[in-house]
Amino acid sequence: MKINSSYKAKRRVISLVHHSILYAVLVAMCLPFYWMICTSFKTQHETLSFPPTWFPHVFTFQNYVILFQQINFIRPLWNSFFIGVVSSLLSIIVCSMAAYAFAKFDFKGSKRIFMILLGSMMVPGVVTLIPVFILIRELGLMNSYTGLIVPGIAGVGMIFFFRQFLLGISNDYIHSARIDGAGEVMIFWKIVFPMMRPAVIAQGLFAFTGAWNSFLWPLIITTSDKFYTLPLALTTIQGHFAAAPNYGVSMAGSIVVIIPLVILFIFTQKHFLNSMNIGGVKE
Repeated sequence: MKINSSYKAKRRVISLVHHSILYAVLVAMCLPFYWMICTSFKTQHETLSFPPTWFPHVFTFQNYVILFQQINFIRPLWNSFFIGVVSSLLSIIVCSMAAYAFAKFDFKGSKRIFMILLGSMMVPGVVTLIPVFILIRELGLMNSYTGLIVPGIAGVGMIFFFRQFLLGISNDYIHSARIDGAGEVMIFWKIVFPMMRPAVIAQGLFAFTGAWNSFLWPLIITTSDKFYTLPLALTTIQGHFAAAPNYGVSMAGSIVVIIPLVILFIFTQKHFLNSMNIGGVKE
């Protein structure tokens, strides 16, 4: 009994230590976000005061008013939303159809082509940045939504993910539809694609998040603030204040960038977590 009680006490101490460490890490991770939120509601004087305050003494929405009225943050917000939605939809359509071909059609050289595609994932994106930029420039797509969206719609990672998911779907559904006279396009959109819903939602979330947070590519091909996305607009905020930096407005801009992603994750977290179990190698 003493040995058993001693063992249980030891396990409680170990569990307490582990949980304490985890809570400490959680606080350390959440602290910057808390500081960002509080700063966005502080006055300029309180933001620059020392010692810093952990909660606004004067709660104000002035930073958000400046953000949307003086800096016109609505245009970048619309650009990011439009680019994120359109690029996500196009990526899902293109990549799901490509994955269907690789998973359900045994055409000549399919495995070799797929291996080449997977090999291209090992090439850093910076290496292909200049050739893609030159191509977009020669096509006259600089400062356009087309130039911002098209280069990223065919993602090899998404194709691989969809292919692995499709390998788990029985071919009997497809064979039955063919016997009934359905064409390949109808089979894909009416039968296969609805069965891909968990994978589609998960990858759509990843695609939208990637497009929403994209900074380098919009920075390269846009010279007009008409096509600025939110990450680009954030970098220009301090340029509107010649006297002194206004960190409250910057924090308000950061909040505007983060909130849509948080809301999106809250409503899709079930599918996001389920996606962790999708994509295992099946042959």
